[in-house]
Amino acid sequence: MKRSFRSLLFLGLAVSVLTVTAFADMGPKPQLTVKVVNPPVEPYYLDILSEENYEDDTNPFDGLEWSYSDEEIASLDQDLLKALRAAVPEGWHACTAEGSTGAPMWGDLYPNEEGLHIFGYMGVPDTYRILMVTKSGESWISEPYVRPGLQSSVKVNWTEKEASAPPAGMSYGAQFLSTLLPTLILEGGLFVLMGLHESKRNILIFLAANLITQVCLFLVLGVTILQRGYGYAYYMRFFPMELAILVSETWVYRRFFREESRSWSTLYGIAANLLSAVAGWFLAEPVWRFIVSIS
Repeated sequence: MKRSFRSLLFLGLAVSVLTVTAFADMGPKPQLTVKVVNPPVEPYYLDILSEENYEDDTNPFDGLEWSYSDEEIASLDQDLLKALRAAVPEGWHACTAEGSTGAPMWGDLYPNEEGLHIFGYMGVPDTYRILMVTKSGESWISEPYVRPGLQSSVKVNWTEKEASAPPAGMSYGAQFLSTLLPTLILEGGLFVLMGLHESKRNILIFLAANLITQVCLFLVLGVTILQRGYGYAYYMRFFPMELAILVSETWVYRRFFREESRSWSTLYGIAANLLSAVAGWFLAEPVWRFIVSIS
């Protein structure tokens, strides 16, 4: 009996670990998109650099084997690849041309059909530099940059030999407005339909309550979605956060709305928050993708 119990316990633990591992691997992964404007007229390779020492790392991942098939690796320009590796400054390493540390990463040394170099998966460094080397031997390396979110982009102007990344504040501001504005529109529309807008006091309470709760929502969910995407971590926080907002706003409306019965104010608080919560659930992914596209 004891042995059977231990077996069931072990099985339960194993299933739990596998479930957590599966959830951890779900959802978006880190990604950095590099767009080159005014690119070189000759062939070139572009890679991102990380500060970690690849040769001494205990868990290195070969960047070429992870990113390309054997046939694609064989077709790479070996002289250009060698020149790129030789241009890597001391204290840095090329994540694709040499490899990533601690976690695997794939990357595009040469641009895709859209002219983009995309570096993705778990090994994308938070702090990085961009290195470009041409067939004729000309090279350029950027200053260090820090990725502002889970997925972001940077633009390189080869002619000007400069890189520029959208300011992090733009992404965070867009994420905050993406939840605030739909909430004001949906809950505000119901606010008017239920006749609660006839009192100026009610309007001020409505605006103040939503501003405060949306700031809290952004700090808990908005920052999470920018840094980790809309996956498991986001949805684990979504339900308790929305429930807390529903309870707090309903109490405020019930307690402070004037010229309305408590039952009417309570009904509005529950209905309005359920409406905005459903909208937030379905808008999370498309809004996040839009913000990524401008980040």
